[in-house]
Amino acid sequence: LSCVRLGFCSPTETFIHFSAGFLTLFLLLFVSTHLLFPSSFGFLPPSGHTAETLLTHDVPMQETIKHQFPAHSQSQAALPSSTPTTKTVFGDMSSQAGLKALNDFLADRSYIEGFAATQADAAVFDAIPSPPSQAFCHLRRWYSHIKSFQTERVCLPSAKTQLVLPPTPPASTNNTREDDIDLFASDDEEESTEAARIREQRLAEYVTKKSKKPALVAKSSILLDVKPWDDDTDMAKLEECVRSVAMEGLLWGQSKLVPVGYGIKKLQIGCVVEDDKVGTDLLEGAITAFEEYVQSVDVAAFNKI
Repeated sequence: LSCVRLGFCSPTETFIHFSAGFLTLFLLLFVSTHLLFPSSFGFLPPSGHTAETLLTHDVPMQETIKHQFPAHSQSQAALPSSTPTTKTVFGDMSSQAGLKALNDFLADRSYIEGFAATQADAAVFDAIPSPPSQAFCHLRRWYSHIKSFQTERVCLPSAKTQLVLPPTPPASTNNTREDDIDLFASDDEEESTEAARIREQRLAEYVTKKSKKPALVAKSSILLDVKPWDDDTDMAKLEECVRSVAMEGLLWGQSKLVPVGYGIKKLQIGCVVEDDKVGTDLLEGAITAFEEYVQSVDVAAFNKI
């Protein structure tokens, strides 16, 4: 406006110069704002991609080398195999006699030593070449139980005695010096004597414990119906006569009078007898001997105890 008033330029030229300056200032502000704040104008990368991922697309990825580890069966196959010995203090586990001796030893035991699985059980288990047959029921029970400890057998307590005899080394075909030959074989004799002593001691303990165990007595519970002649029979005297029967292995129990009909009652009495000492025929014969009071005797119930 000052230039127009002084007459330096016309109003049209002044407007043109003013518009050009304003447009230049607007473009500068627009470019600087776009560079500093690109998100304000919608200039964002496509969704799901960032500037970081765009850079990594051009970076070559490092190849991964796959290592193949040997399988468990292959690692076990690589281990040297050793044939376990079958010689134990109970005998040779590859023979029927040795298996029978061990089966008799385990008849009233759950483990070889003590009341928990130990390395003694694991050693004897390894000495058995194959699962025992059904004929050795106690040995088969123990074998199946110890088989469940195979994964944790390393953690089992150590054995107190050596039950598995060391294998006999094979005879060497090479010539040996005279200094290496044991003419008296004292070590082998001591080992065999110790093994025999342990075997005899365990067998003696087993026989002693077996002899102290009481034998089971078979018993039966019998319910008898004792019938009188008529309604005039003294039932109290009849019961007294029945209870007077005494035998070894006979124990009388409770009794009651049961109506039969026409005023007649029968005596129903229970007893417990030992099967090897008292039979039903013997008991009936002893009761029917009282002919003055007893007409007949019937077995109402018979149960094994």
